[in-house]
Amino acid sequence: MSTLQDIITDISERLEKFLQDRRDEVARDAALDASDPVVELMLEHAAATLAGGKRLRARFAFWGWRAAGAASSPESVIALGAALEIFQAAALVHDDIVDNSDTRRGAPSAWRALEAAHRERGWSGSAEEFGRTGGILLGDLLLGWSDDLFEEALEALSPGAARSARAQYARMRRDVTLGQFLDVAGEAAWPATPDELHADRAQRVAVLKSARYSVQQPLLLGARIAGAGAGVLDSLAAIGHPLGLAFQLRDDVLGAFGNPELTGKPAGDDLVEGKRTLLIAYAREELDPAERAALDARLGGALSDDEIARMQELLRGTGALDRVENEIAAYAQQARDAISAAGFDEATVAELQELVTATTVRVF
Repeated sequence: MSTLQDIITDISERLEKFLQDRRDEVARDAALDASDPVVELMLEHAAATLAGGKRLRARFAFWGWRAAGAASSPESVIALGAALEIFQAAALVHDDIVDNSDTRRGAPSAWRALEAAHRERGWSGSAEEFGRTGGILLGDLLLGWSDDLFEEALEALSPGAARSARAQYARMRRDVTLGQFLDVAGEAAWPATPDELHADRAQRVAVLKSARYSVQQPLLLGARIAGAGAGVLDSLAAIGHPLGLAFQLRDDVLGAFGNPELTGKPAGDDLVEGKRTLLIAYAREELDPAERAALDARLGGALSDDEIARMQELLRGTGALDRVENEIAAYAQQARDAISAAGFDEATVAELQELVTATTVRVF
């Protein structure tokens, strides 16, 4: 098993089995009463969050595992990949609440879907408050499930390898949580942040919130459950850091310029949400004080389509977009060079190079 479709199929089947096991578990618990439509509502929405997606984190974990020389008995890395996909689903559920996002992958975000369910059933109280509260709990449920499945991935490992993998997983959870908080704080604390530090803060958010979590940590987790030595881990870290940054910067560009029909998110979504990305930091560096104040005043407001278009033109006109695009290309090349220098087998090198393309060359 090594083709892309094989990996995605095996991860999806593992997720389906895990979800069915959880449903069976609920069915055996008389106190929960699986026939209760409220219980079923939560389970349905949990399953919905795991449908679709590119399975990028699972793919990085698999090729980190292969880079360490593993080639047989992939049950552990498949369970790991599925655990990472559940963790990602939890992060997205919570992220959409934090960002007040209405959509995800072209469909209502989980909290908005729960809000709609409240209205459809004619329940009392605020449907929006129910959706937010239910979404928080749904994300918490998924986080717990990701830990459960991660522990299943460790069952066949030696105690030392299991400890090493747990420490890596804990660091991933810490990084993404602190990165998310830095992102939220950046939207609130920017007036008290010196102008010359805006780019540095945006870069740190990109590293913690996404670069490590989306690319570097999955690579290292896959390698650790395969018992990788220090050399392989160092090589994967050298690949994962620049590639993770390129991945997040591409995401920032899509958040400001992406086509809603292709991204599944509204046009200029990051501009409406007031995201203080590197794009914004670079644009501010090129503006005079009055222009900078005008940008700050518009960012995060109720923007019309014309206002979004004008802000997009500002990002182009200041050179911020070109600067970020150049950084994406440079980081991607750093990752490619690190892959070539790592000494991995031919199949692993080819697949990692393909993942560079998949994570950095994404549609507008």
